[in-house]
Amino acid sequence: MIRLTGKGPDSSGRRSILAPLAGLTAGFMLLLFATGLFISAQMFGPGPKVLTQVTFAPGMSVTAMGRELERKGVIHSAVMFRLVAKFRGRQSAMKAGTYDFPAGISMVNALKQIEEGRVVQTYVTIPEGKTSAQVVRILMATKALTGDIDVPPEGSILPETYLYQPGETRQAVLDRMLEAGRDTLNALWLKRAPGLPFASKEDALIMASIVERETGLASERPRVAAVFINRLRSGIRLGSDPTVIYGISHGEPLGRGLLKSEIETPTPWNTYLIDKLPVTPIANPGKASLQATLNPAKTQDLYFVADGSGGHVFATSYEEHLLNVAKWRAMEAQVNVYSSSASSEASVAPSGDKTPEVTPLAVRLSNKR
Repeated sequence: MIRLTGKGPDSSGRRSILAPLAGLTAGFMLLLFATGLFISAQMFGPGPKVLTQVTFAPGMSVTAMGRELERKGVIHSAVMFRLVAKFRGRQSAMKAGTYDFPAGISMVNALKQIEEGRVVQTYVTIPEGKTSAQVVRILMATKALTGDIDVPPEGSILPETYLYQPGETRQAVLDRMLEAGRDTLNALWLKRAPGLPFASKEDALIMASIVERETGLASERPRVAAVFINRLRSGIRLGSDPTVIYGISHGEPLGRGLLKSEIETPTPWNTYLIDKLPVTPIANPGKASLQATLNPAKTQDLYFVADGSGGHVFATSYEEHLLNVAKWRAMEAQVNVYSSSASSEASVAPSGDKTPEVTPLAVRLSNKR
């Protein structure tokens, strides 16, 4: 019998080869796992501890955006940001602007916010009845805007609330205001009531600016507009105090009542002395005043005077108007709204040295010329 005492092929040699391979494989898997954790942490981990605002200038590259985000602490790696943006294939979708990144936002969600252009929305409000010069001052005082602007034609701006992005130019915002003014006037002009005494939509804009400056209550706009339109149609001078003020100060507050001498001073806007509309608007009317001017109330009213409660009393005849003025005088004396000298200067045609202080609610409209 033959005994087989050999051990066959040397298994220890195979083990010596497989052991390093197993180690390498384990190390590689561990490296992959660690890399995955790192990438995941970079992409989905929490970002800044507080709300952080970042501005990207127009034309800024994805690389530059990433560096700015890293500098502000929104992300941890600008390189990773660029790689993820490239992998997503949305580099061209990255939008300039100012962004608010909430505390804890991840890199991926920050990237989505930039891709979708969810920029900070900031507002500037232009009140109705401001002159164009006053609007320019509002825009120049808005520090988040940049650049200079010229004063546009009176009445060309639509008073409204406008969105803008910090860093945007004032001219860009002003252009939107001018476009809104043109579009609104054109649209309302097409829907105007028949038979209005306007040769053009520009005439309607001038009248709307007077209505805007004379109206204190929104509900009265159509009726106040009707008064001025009826007077224009009847050949009666409009007799509007704000038109006198515009001729003196181009709409800046006087800080006092009008002088009789000022009412008697000819200007291209003084509707106590001219038999037509002023040469230009006297302010920027809002949409409601434009609407009221182009669709006025159907009345025969020719006069109105303050009623003491913020509104007006309207009249179709001069005699009726005088009665309303007398009632207003009595209320003035009773509540001592004006001084005794001002009370003697009734809402009727001026006869002393001064007229009552001018506000949109203190309108005489009493001249029969």
